[in-house]
Amino acid sequence: MKRTKIIDALKCTSYGENILVKGWVRSKRGSKGIFFVALNDGSTINNIQIVGDEAKIPEETVKRITTGACISVEGRLVESPAAGQASEIQADSIEILGDCDNTYPLQKKGASWEYLRTVAHLRPRTNTFGAILRIRHNMAMAIHTYFHEHGYFYFHTPLITASDCEGAGNMFQVTTKNLYDLKKDEQGKIIYSDDFFGEQTSLTVSGQLEGELGATALGAIYTFGPTFRAENSNTPRHLAEFWMIEPEVAFLDQEELMDLEEDFIKYCVRWALEHCQDDLAFLNKMIDKGLIERLEGVLKEDFVRLPYTEGIRILQEAKKNGKKFEFPCEWGDDLASEHERYLVEEHFKKPVIMTDYPRAFKSFYMKQNEETADGGSVGYKGAVAPGPTMQGTDVLFPSIGEIIGGSVREESYGKLLGEVERRQMDLTHLTWYLDTRKYGSCPHAGFGLGFERLILFVTGMQNIRDVIPFPRTPGNAQF
Repeated sequence: MKRTKIIDALKCTSYGENILVKGWVRSKRGSKGIFFVALNDGSTINNIQIVGDEAKIPEETVKRITTGACISVEGRLVESPAAGQASEIQADSIEILGDCDNTYPLQKKGASWEYLRTVAHLRPRTNTFGAILRIRHNMAMAIHTYFHEHGYFYFHTPLITASDCEGAGNMFQVTTKNLYDLKKDEQGKIIYSDDFFGEQTSLTVSGQLEGELGATALGAIYTFGPTFRAENSNTPRHLAEFWMIEPEVAFLDQEELMDLEEDFIKYCVRWALEHCQDDLAFLNKMIDKGLIERLEGVLKEDFVRLPYTEGIRILQEAKKNGKKFEFPCEWGDDLASEHERYLVEEHFKKPVIMTDYPRAFKSFYMKQNEETADGGSVGYKGAVAPGPTMQGTDVLFPSIGEIIGGSVREESYGKLLGEVERRQMDLTHLTWYLDTRKYGSCPHAGFGLGFERLILFVTGMQNIRDVIPFPRTPGNAQF
């Protein structure tokens, strides 16, 4: 007999027919020769109830049906008399596919998130992580579907690179050299000529620069893959290995970029509400009772579009009125998460797209706003700033803070080269990037969205380590 997935068995109304299901035991209870097994195969958050008669099932088999065991059940699908479930299976035969003894780490209920991270190889079997991983899959499908339907091409950028997109230097090196016998030059610098690639290489922090090349040839591309940051950040919002979505689009201006960011996020949230109803209902009940309401709220209103200078004014006004911030918020400061969340959660009470950040803490490739005679600049919709600003467009979300970082890219060869030189960046690995500004340059823009931060928002989870199967953080590369 062909196996039926539990998600399909629960929808089936062909009562009286024989059915075969397989899965893992979530619980077993019994009374007066009858036992009940909650069985789950990962296809749904919901278990199917197996009803067994100890007169039919061998005693030794019944003993081996323990929490965590994998079993195969053949029996009759019947309408369930119990509340909250439409169907159950009256077992005719049960086969033990995999025993599970009392050392199984998921025996007890209510295990802490910290404990579950120590058994990350097993935590996908829990209700919570099963729901998170199914939602994660659906968000990946939403991303590919959105860009495909809008005429974008999926563009594969390298994971091993010789360039540092962000210029921060927080990169994992890739080498085949003997680390105990490194050759160095007269200045004490490591010689890489005999290394695998013949030069110093690292794992990528972003596919953006290569993505821009795709946009200037194909018009509109997106990347979706793993990226790596060697930041020693032990926070609930940082991972050393995470996934990024990075669209790059030719002929896109700042206003159109913000339209894209908002439309894309809303599409993903709408997809989750339509395709993950059972999992979201579970998480709304068990993890975050305001989750569904918050997701629906994102779809109801337009995002606020807020110049950085105006955002600083609002934060300073809040301080005057008694709001306490741990970090300073003067013009020129990079906003902390507490500032971003205040704007989104307390002041506007909806998502915000912040524009026109000071040049000092934004990347070299961003397009600079028009400067005024006194050294200021004019940005989005005529907003005046006291210093030079860039056409950045960061999306700030409730509970998360920054979820998207985007910008219009500088298309002028002279201006881009000038910014590289002003920052004293090494040109060695940027000549190919600058070439795009010499040979048929065009206006273009794009953004980067951390996939795990999107999953944090959609699931209501509080720690980014709990929305990726196997988190990579400082001091931890288990599993």
